[in-house]
Amino acid sequence: MMMSEGCLLKFSLDSLRVLSYGVSYMKLIEWSKQQGISYLTAWRWCKTNTMPCRWEQTRSGTILVYPDTKDVKAVKTYTYSRVSSHNKKDDLARQEDRCTKFCEANGWAVEKSFKEIASGMNDNRKQLNKIFDLDSSRLVVEHKDRLTRFGFNYLELLLTKMGWEIIVINRDSDDKDDLMKDLVAVITSFCCRLYGLRRGQNKAKEIKKQCEEPVS
Repeated sequence: MMMSEGCLLKFSLDSLRVLSYGVSYMKLIEWSKQQGISYLTAWRWCKTNTMPCRWEQTRSGTILVYPDTKDVKAVKTYTYSRVSSHNKKDDLARQEDRCTKFCEANGWAVEKSFKEIASGMNDNRKQLNKIFDLDSSRLVVEHKDRLTRFGFNYLELLLTKMGWEIIVINRDSDDKDDLMKDLVAVITSFCCRLYGLRRGQNKAKEIKKQCEEPVS
């Protein structure tokens, strides 16, 4: 079968590329699917120069990946679960189980599950800090407020720029009990600053009581 001049040229260029590296290549979108990560995450790895193997961008903008030029670092998957109080330990276990099953359904082996009892307002959580000490990988949470009550979009943007892939199973759901506890924590903090520790705690209790009263 005869090939056109254009096909011969393309074949020749592709052959030169394969010979120059000694390996075959694939497009970034194909490589990302093979690694079980999103295309956006792979694209960000290229832009931040954190790709685990050789890659190049053609004049047309297409990103080509050479997976055999270096041992490709497997993308590790971690889960993080959190509840705000000790009386919700059972929910913590169920939350962890749901995250694990979600990962299994997507074909991701969970490297380690992190869980803790702490307020979403706490910005110095022991288990969460341990995760951020790890090399960038994939982090799965059930709801975005499990990571932080406020400023999630900023945190997600920062982590993805650092090479993390943040997976939120359900972005639209909030735990009302946890939300109330965090609200009370904010109110208590401000009341204590305004009125002093003891008086501030009493003021916070009064406000909490009013918030919990049904609207007539």
